[in-house]
Amino acid sequence: MLKPFVGRAILCAALLTTGVITGVAQDRDRDRDDSWYQTREGFYHGEHWQGHLFQRVREDLDRVQSKTPPLSGDEYRLVRTKQELSELQDKLAAGRYDERELDDVIAATQRVVDSNRLSPRDRDILTDDLSRMRQYRDHHDTWERQ
Repeated sequence: MLKPFVGRAILCAALLTTGVITGVAQDRDRDRDDSWYQTREGFYHGEHWQGHLFQRVREDLDRVQSKTPPLSGDEYRLVRTKQELSELQDKLAAGRYDERELDDVIAATQRVVDSNRLSPRDRDILTDDLSRMRQYRDHHDTWERQ
């Protein structure tokens, strides 16, 4: 009669411990997310963020991908978007602005925002990236001369 009680007690203790550890991990991850988002916001308040925009977009995509289930449609869209972004960055690094390539990156990012399972915060971040890439497209001539 005592053995079933001991077994249940051990099971309950294990479940409680797992719940506490999970709660602590979620709090730690939430704190890490908050500091990352604050750093990200500070990035756009500085001068000349335009020159680092696409690296910031890549970091945002990497962050979303780190929380995405592998071998899923969500991950496929992210990988494809990052490939498009790499092609754009290669051209920009060679001194060639290709508006069509930028439009491809914008369209691929829009597909991620529209179709992927994202947290509201990550969706807002990528939507902000889209807005800034469109702003870059509209004003790149002016910004390049500065």
